[in-house]
Parts: sequence; structure tokens; C-alpha cells
Amino acid sequence: MKIVIINYGAGNIQSILFAIERLGFTAVLTNNPDEIKAADKVIFPGVGEASYAMKMLKESGLDTLIPTLKQPVLGICLGMQLMCNHTEEGDTTGLGIFDVDVTKFTPKVKVPQMGWNTIYDLKSDLFKDVAEKEYMYLVHSFYAPLCEETIATTDYELPYSSALENGNFYGTQFHPEKSGDMGEQILGNFLKL
Repeated sequence: MKIVIINYGAGNIQSILFAIERLGFTAVLTNNPDEIKAADKVIFPGVGEASYAMKMLKESGLDTLIPTLKQPVLGICLGMQLMCNHTEEGDTTGLGIFDVDVTKFTPKVKVPQMGWNTIYDLKSDLFKDVAEKEYMYLVHSFYAPLCEETIATTDYELPYSSALENGNFYGTQFHPEKSGDMGEQILGNFLKL
């Protein structure tokens, strides 16, 4: 199986590589469109600021490539947010894969939300053998509201989408690669899709 991690200058890729290795696979880090198109599974990571990340995607033409992919694609954290229509972070237009706009938590709560929180109302094969209310690791100041594509929910100030699904596209606001055994179960489930 050929697993590609999209390399567009976003940080935190090493932990994803290690998690995939622990699952018995290897992944290639690339921004080459042909390699990405030829992959069996594509992981779209993200740590950083949305407008800068989108600028990097546009410079490499990945902003037009990613929405056309036919194989399973997993966006993680900012990767998931960039797959939405728009994010308030940097007033950034997203890839339009998930039909929802990303908004910022209000000053009523501490931002970023950082640390462990539960996921529930799980609705996808991505969560096979994952129990309701498992703890996942999150670091974010912006969130996707609940919508038709929500497949997992987390509460922080209000219930929001901690995972989304649209066809072959999946997104997690949490970091499965940093969420212990259950996070790796979710990554493993993605690799079996």
C-alpha cells in the first residue's frame, strides 16, 4: 500500500510518520502531484496558520489537486479545516470539500483548546472498534460547527465537529497520531478504508 503525506510546509509531520510505522506501514512525504494521485491513501496534515498554509498549497497547485482525489484522504487538524469552505483564521477560503465554515471560539473559553477531550456520537467506519467518549488530543482555536457531514462531536464552549466525512474525504480536528492506542486505531481504520 502506498501512503502519501502531503508536504506543503506544515509542521508536525514526523509524529504522523512514526504512528504509521508503528502500524507496520511506511509513508512517503511529497508535494509531487503524480505521486499524490498514485497513492492508495493520502494524509493531509496541518499545524500552523490557515492563510499561510493555503498560500503554500496554491503555490504548489495542491489547492486544485486535493479536491479531485478519488482515494481515501484524511485531513488532520488544520488539514481538516482547510478542507472546509472558509475559515475565520486569516479570512481564508478553503478547498470546499466539507460544506461548513470554520469559526473561532469566543473569549469566554481559553484558546487554544489544548489537551485531551472526548469524542462521541461516532458515525463512520473511521471509528470501528472505538468506544464513545474516548479521549483524543486536540490543539486548536478554531472549530467546524456541527453539520450534515459531522461524524464525531466534541464539547468545548459548545458541541462542535471533531470529525467530518464527505465521500472519500475524512477530517479529524484531533490528532490521531498523538492520541495513544485509540488514535492509532483510528489511523489504522483509515488505512483499511
